[in-house]
Amino acid sequence: MKAIVWTRYGPPDVLQLRDVEQPTPKANEVLIRVLATTVTAGDCEMRSLRIPVSLRLLLRMYNGLRKPKRVTILGQEVAGEIESVGRDVRHRKNGDHVFAATGIHFGAYAEYICLPEDGMETKPANITYEEAAAIPVGGLNALHFLRKASIRSGHKVLINGAGGSIGTMAVQLAKSFGAEVTAVDSTRKLDMLRSIGADHVIDYTQEDFTKSGETYDVIFDVVGKGPFSGCLRSLKERGIYLVGNPTLSRRVRGRWASMTSSKKVIAGTASYKPENLMFLRELIEAGKIRTVIDRRYPLEQVVEAHRYVETGHKKGNVVITVEHNRT
Repeated sequence: MKAIVWTRYGPPDVLQLRDVEQPTPKANEVLIRVLATTVTAGDCEMRSLRIPVSLRLLLRMYNGLRKPKRVTILGQEVAGEIESVGRDVRHRKNGDHVFAATGIHFGAYAEYICLPEDGMETKPANITYEEAAAIPVGGLNALHFLRKASIRSGHKVLINGAGGSIGTMAVQLAKSFGAEVTAVDSTRKLDMLRSIGADHVIDYTQEDFTKSGETYDVIFDVVGKGPFSGCLRSLKERGIYLVGNPTLSRRVRGRWASMTSSKKVIAGTASYKPENLMFLRELIEAGKIRTVIDRRYPLEQVVEAHRYVETGHKKGNVVITVEHNRT
């Protein structure tokens, strides 16, 4: 099968299209014919190791000091059709249309991938494979954090970094929970944010939301780069500051702030629970949320897709389509 192989740590050019052996499903796995995947910021960070030094060392220890060994095919999201099932699979069958997050094993930049049957969901009938592939990472991350804040009707929620895969889902999820949502991102993303339901938008290149005097019940800092003290000041009493992708210093400061004030800081990484993927599927089938796709590339152009994602300009998601030559 064709796959994009990750040969070493570095720039997008380290990704190479190669012929590799097609995987065989284990007893509890299914073989998925991949029809769409995505390029996420996480894929780019994994490839380049542009992450905090402490995490960089841990990643090298896990995946190879000099070059990738354990994970050699990137890609965290997949949508496709089940081609075959392992002997112990009970709830999936050949021909099922599914979508999933691949977890720490990655592997979606390929024509086929094997995944456990309990880690996927049926693709909503009202969306395409490309749209389905863009659900898991953004949706599961956004849902994980927003549920920590117990958002309800009447809450004022600000999403900082609202224009990416997680942020666009967070805007829509917060609206579905009844919140009044303010979305913060760059100029070129504001119209898109309005189109998915943001009540207010702020252009961070023109205005610092932490100096506006407005306060919020919840601030979700998607990329963890907002001014820490300013975000705390912009919270109401007993407000909650959600920090995605936190550095060690933000974790420490967050613990201290939570201990010494009425405000609570929640920092960490998301857990991917199968029931949450089902929840997202139901919202999409009901028309309450949708995926935002900026660009589509064929599998053979993954390098170009990585280059584009690294510019920081993508709106929502960048999708990779996978064509299969049937003989």
